[in-house]
Amino acid sequence: MTPSLLKVEGLEKRFGGIVATDSLSLDVRPGEVHAVIGPNGAGKTTLIGQLTGEILPDAGRIVFDGAEIGALPVHARARRGLARSFQITSIFPSFTAAENVALAVQAREPHAFRMLADADKDADLDAAACAALARVGLADRARVPAAGLAHGEKRQLEVAMALATEPRLLLLDEPMAGMGPDESARMSDLLAGLKGEVAMLLVEHDMDVVFTLADRITVLVYGRAIASGAPDAIRRDAAVREAYLGEEQPA
Repeated sequence: MTPSLLKVEGLEKRFGGIVATDSLSLDVRPGEVHAVIGPNGAGKTTLIGQLTGEILPDAGRIVFDGAEIGALPVHARARRGLARSFQITSIFPSFTAAENVALAVQAREPHAFRMLADADKDADLDAAACAALARVGLADRARVPAAGLAHGEKRQLEVAMALATEPRLLLLDEPMAGMGPDESARMSDLLAGLKGEVAMLLVEHDMDVVFTLADRITVLVYGRAIASGAPDAIRRDAAVREAYLGEEQPA
């Protein structure tokens, strides 16, 4: 069996009396899409925050590429190859799409940031930014201010920014949030095209997307994994259907 790229062991997180992560263990293998699903409040976003270092767990281990990273700050984890997107689009609206990605390209470098005015004149930096935009289908939107992009294009831009850091693992927090059917289909196609190239931990409410893309699925309820396995096994799991899949409109 292929060694895990990411391994989470016994992760716990509490906010006062609320248990957000309850003795959670899961792993992500190189190149696979591992989806994490569950109702709102199940602890999915809290999990991603702990993986990136934005939230410190109360207990447990996070091992990435064989090394314990639980004590590392956000930037150090990013340098090791972790990148994330957010439920709410996080971009610089007054900067062009290419300028947004250029900042992400700079972030992977060990030296300090240059001023954006100088970076914008750097042909190599601009070429790298445009290449990332092309990968997500935004090649013709490079010079458009991010504020002028459609919602789905902004989500594509976020993925381009994440890819520009040359990640080994993408942490995707509801990449289809707020999208219409056509935008969602484009994002699904984009992520499908990345399968095998970069590992992904995908948090998503759109079950059609999850069962189309995922190699494995972990189901969270109140911070605890109630099932984990291949999509067909998850579909058949009675506990999963009762807790989540059987709901007509997941909360």
